[in-house]
Amino acid sequence: MSLIHWEDSYSTGVKAMDDQHKRLVAALNDLHGAMLEGKEKAVTGSLLGMLVKYTHEHFLAEEGLMARANYPKLAEHKSQHRNLTDQVQKFAERYQRGELAINVDLLMFLRNWLLNHIQKTDREYGPWLTRHGAK
Repeated sequence: MSLIHWEDSYSTGVKAMDDQHKRLVAALNDLHGAMLEGKEKAVTGSLLGMLVKYTHEHFLAEEGLMARANYPKLAEHKSQHRNLTDQVQKFAERYQRGELAINVDLLMFLRNWLLNHIQKTDREYGPWLTRHGAK
């Protein structure tokens, strides 16, 4: 059972970003699956680390596209990215110290943030980036 099922309505219209969003969704689904199977202790550290790393890489790529297209809301978008990156990094550090377990509340926070960000903030940049050469 997946935590998130990718839907076409999540598409930004920028294939490279949509492909990366799908990878982020898959990473969350992997964390969710490990939790459901009782394997979270065996795989969570590596999955959470991968999620932190990939989220950072995705945000840099997305911001690079926006910068090249002179996207007017780039500063606001960067701020949202930094806030999530900081939160996820803190989750990962707390997990590594044994202060936090991967649970439904954490997964739902990540799920809701990602879907809200994609559906509202990211979908706004799609038309702009497409008009300015992003594919």
